[in-house]
Amino acid sequence: MLWPMIAIALGFVGIAVLGVLAVRVFVEVRRLARQVGASSERIQRAAQDLERAATPLASRMYETGRD
Repeated sequence: MLWPMIAIALGFVGIAVLGVLAVRVFVEVRRLARQVGASSERIQRAAQDLERAATPLASRMYETGRD
């Protein structure tokens, strides 16, 4: 009778450990998703700034090539 009780207790502890680890993974995935979203927005702003800065240069190069 002792061994089945130990097996059930170990099974419960194993499931509890897996549950705790699943919660920790969930929290880290949410944190990573927030960081990826913030990085994506910063990259998008940088690309827009680059496009705004390159437009006058491109028009000057086009006009220089026409002469």
